[in-house]
Amino acid sequence: MIQENNYMVNDLAAKGSQEFYPGQVLTGVQHANDFLFSCANGVQLQLQVITDKILRFRYATEVGFAADFSYAVPAEIPRPDPEFLEFREKPDHFRITTDRLICTVSKETLRVRVLDRSGNVLTADEKGFHWEHDDETGNDVVKMSKQVQSGVHYYGLGDKPDNMNLRGKRFTNWGTDTYGYTKGSDPLYKNIPFYLELQQKIAHGIFFDNTFKASFDFAAERADVTSFWAQGGEMNYYFIYGPTLMEVTQEYTRLTCPPELPPLWALGYHQCKWSYFPESNFKAIAQGFRDRKIPCDALYLDIDYMDGYRCFTWSPTHFPDPKKMVRELAADGFKTVVIIDPGIKIDPEYPVYTEALEKDYFCRRADGPLMKGSVWPGLCNFPDYTRPAVREWWAGLFKGLIEEDGVRGVWNDMNEPAVFEKGTFPDDVRFDYDGHPASHKKAHNVYGMQMARATAAGVKRFSFPNRPFTITRSTYAGGQRYSSGWTGDNIASWEHLWLANIQCQRLSISGFSFIGSDVGGFIDTPDGELYARWMALAAFHPFFRTHSSGDHGEQEPWSFGEATTAIARQFIELRYRLLPYMYTTFWQYVSQGTPMLRPLTFLDQTDTETYLRMAEFGLGDHLLVCPITQAGADGRWMYLPRGDWFYYWTDEPKAGGAEVWASAPLDRIPLFVQAGAVLPMYPLMQYVGEKKVEELTLHVYFKNGVQQSVVYDDGGEGYGYQEGHRTIRRFTVTGTETSLTLTQAIEGDYQPSFTTYQVVLHGLPFVPAAVSTDGAASAITAVAAEAGAALPGVVVAAGFGEIVLR
Repeated sequence: MIQENNYMVNDLAAKGSQEFYPGQVLTGVQHANDFLFSCANGVQLQLQVITDKILRFRYATEVGFAADFSYAVPAEIPRPDPEFLEFREKPDHFRITTDRLICTVSKETLRVRVLDRSGNVLTADEKGFHWEHDDETGNDVVKMSKQVQSGVHYYGLGDKPDNMNLRGKRFTNWGTDTYGYTKGSDPLYKNIPFYLELQQKIAHGIFFDNTFKASFDFAAERADVTSFWAQGGEMNYYFIYGPTLMEVTQEYTRLTCPPELPPLWALGYHQCKWSYFPESNFKAIAQGFRDRKIPCDALYLDIDYMDGYRCFTWSPTHFPDPKKMVRELAADGFKTVVIIDPGIKIDPEYPVYTEALEKDYFCRRADGPLMKGSVWPGLCNFPDYTRPAVREWWAGLFKGLIEEDGVRGVWNDMNEPAVFEKGTFPDDVRFDYDGHPASHKKAHNVYGMQMARATAAGVKRFSFPNRPFTITRSTYAGGQRYSSGWTGDNIASWEHLWLANIQCQRLSISGFSFIGSDVGGFIDTPDGELYARWMALAAFHPFFRTHSSGDHGEQEPWSFGEATTAIARQFIELRYRLLPYMYTTFWQYVSQGTPMLRPLTFLDQTDTETYLRMAEFGLGDHLLVCPITQAGADGRWMYLPRGDWFYYWTDEPKAGGAEVWASAPLDRIPLFVQAGAVLPMYPLMQYVGEKKVEELTLHVYFKNGVQQSVVYDDGGEGYGYQEGHRTIRRFTVTGTETSLTLTQAIEGDYQPSFTTYQVVLHGLPFVPAAVSTDGAASAITAVAAEAGAALPGVVVAAGFGEIVLR
């Protein structure tokens, strides 16, 4: 009897770890744009038609649906009625049809297929939804497996330091302080459970909105199956149709919401180090930029500016009069940015600690004790940023730094969350989770995002009427609403220069475009060649900052000898001249959801040559960049997308759809401009706002055909643009073998400071004999080009309608 009982116990244990599946579908019911399918064993599928291109799938086991809550997708996102929606029951399946998609749900298995309206299968469940009960936590491990479609490629998933194409790889999302990570390290700091799939030249995306530790297998374990799963929570994912990769990222970014526009200075050059102190050293760094005529807008203070690493304090010995220092730096064009970590030092004499303690704002363990962990100040407690009252309190703490001391930006670090003892919090730490109480297993991946959210609210409140600037190391899907970011504690190596290129592209197509890397590497010290090559790449990343660890030597742009200093200066200057183009690209990201950095595949997904390439990337609509990532190289082979291009440095025309050699000694980076582009440039400034921009230069690149460009302007500061005080200038280039016409259409009422354009013409196949502006003759002048040659140019009023050259 005992033996039989043992068999019975063992049998129950085996059943306890088995996988469970939906039963036969009994009913399928439509409620407006939502559909509910109920199975014989209690499993339910709620299928929501969000738009005609986005379908949401939520599965519940016998316990039913939990409250519908997401940190990634704001509840107030409007859901327009699809133009066409049809629901039909067939003998063996249900079918939902929108203007763009067909979705079938099997009556026998609840498995799903999604097709486009031409009948191409975009995604099809393999096992589909299934789950396993975890006795240890009481959670269901929720799983989804899908068939690998023919010729499929996978992209996205945030900051994964691996090849651009993810096929054959497996990854985990569990935000981790990964000091000195290498290629293939996983997981890293950010948790963005969104990926794109390209097959048969048709693209779609999957966004798995689940904050538990989640894993993704892109045909790694089984070549014919791709899957994703999480250690708890719901199987809750969005299918996002393109059909282009660009449209998939746009739809995802709009679903999770893009950021507001940053201040223009935030797109300038930033300098940071762990750590600049005391005040005399910090001010000497500022003077070093101005003395050497190297443009710079922001200087950072790492943890040593604080009094014993206590957040929201200043060291009385290192920075005795911070308000005066910040004011003096501001007078010379520098914006001061300070670090704030989540760990609050346990100190009964520290007001931030005592107030949070009194109000019970710190995270607690399961049985009630406060969560304790060591970070830079020693033993700390940690605010629960998933609680609205705590976020409001935290935001209010920035009054002193921002409003009173004049600090212009805040940098959140260590917010995975990271602690020294165990890496992160124990699983039993409890969180409010905005009224949906949860353990650390559920809240871990959003901790950094919610800290950044609270920080952004405070910086915005006390910066007004100026715009805020914040930066975060850790985040979750949708975190782009609150902050910029960087790729974490990288290394001064050529591999990490290669990784910086890949990671920034990957984050950009994952909805998080305001991204950059620590130029030159945070760990160890680069040589001058590596630093120069890294500076050249980073000049084309939205967030542009040198940052290094203090124990690895100097890493200012002048730290590697005069030759490297000159090259660093040149690329920073180029960045400042390109600011109107960069700012326009950011506006497109904010208004349309387009990624600022665009992998080659995004530029032409119908060209299979682009599918496995990863070095080349587009910045905005018209620039193509390809960094040099090995020592001793004086150029590189790279692939040009189909179309016509000009090599920026020489104006040499190149036809795309082929490999080309780009000559690039140390003072160049392979950089191409699309034919027909209008590339706007500012006059050189040492910082944003240093001088009034009286003339904007428009570099116009010839195209035998028609090409459109746009330039956006709103002054780069304040919120007038939200009331319509902005100007959108749309340019059209129309070229033939004997003529070029440039037209301008202006929308909006913002009046910029410049009143004229210097139009510079590149690549004309004819020598212009005459030019007219709005019907009146204009004078042709000679303008010096990058390569030293003279190019034809014309100065015109900024309000012109049409320029014709013949």
